[in-house]
Amino acid sequence: MVTHGLSGSSVIGLDRRGRVRGVDQTAIFERERPRLVGLATRVLGERAEAEDVVQQAWLRLHRTDADIACLPAWLTTVTTRLCLDQLRARPPVPEAEIVVPATAPDPADDVALAETVGVALHVVLDRLTAPERVALVLHDSFGFAFAAIAALLDTTPAAARKLASRARAKIGQPSWDDPLADWEIVDAFMAAARGGDLVRLLQLLAPEAAITADDAAVLAGTPQRIEGREEVATFFDGSAHAALAVFVDGRPGAAWFHRGEAKVLFDFTVADGLVSHITFRAEPGVLAQLVRRDGQERRG
Repeated sequence: MVTHGLSGSSVIGLDRRGRVRGVDQTAIFERERPRLVGLATRVLGERAEAEDVVQQAWLRLHRTDADIACLPAWLTTVTTRLCLDQLRARPPVPEAEIVVPATAPDPADDVALAETVGVALHVVLDRLTAPERVALVLHDSFGFAFAAIAALLDTTPAAARKLASRARAKIGQPSWDDPLADWEIVDAFMAAARGGDLVRLLQLLAPEAAITADDAAVLAGTPQRIEGREEVATFFDGSAHAALAVFVDGRPGAAWFHRGEAKVLFDFTVADGLVSHITFRAEPGVLAQLVRRDGQERRG
């Protein structure tokens, strides 16, 4: 591992432009270094790679002539952007090759990662895009405000919030090509709808997917018919926040509840691992038969 290799001492102080002098910057960097390595380790998942990134941040600091108002913030920004560059340069990992190890290869090297996300979650992070991964780790692990994350990612705070939300939704779902039970497909579909994950919705829908509705549901305000994978995905994208998991006639579905009462059932038809049809049903007799569930288990 390459280290910056600077040592020595100087009188603590500022130059005539108000900047911290060189060796003083070294002292501040050494104080910040454990935090920066921890941040980079959580984003990249590899401690050795994280240390290399932090070393690159030091080299950039050593070469810059820019006025730095807050050195820890500057180092955080540079380290995060270097992590983004590293993630974007990685070749995509086929999901079939992603395996959760029974133990970390070197517990000493993985301790910073395990403190926050654990080895298993680190593996799942490989399914996220680089911006999703950075938004999730910076916000959920380090408490960064979305405005600060947006500045790092060159986007808006609302978009940064959406990136983190999509990342959480993906982490909570199985891989798109894993063999799933019908209830897992239904629940993954509803999680993607709530999280605004249009890509995931499209992956879970059959090409000729359609939505229909009974008369009672139409009177309640649902569309009578929607046809096509893209149209169905667009309709559900970012919606169904008040929907809960249910059984209807033993089949897994979801229902929109209002003040604790089921108002519209989303009756799913799943074929060959994809959602092929959703029927909105609001007939009182149907709603009266709904049973709340947790996964594949009935709720008491």
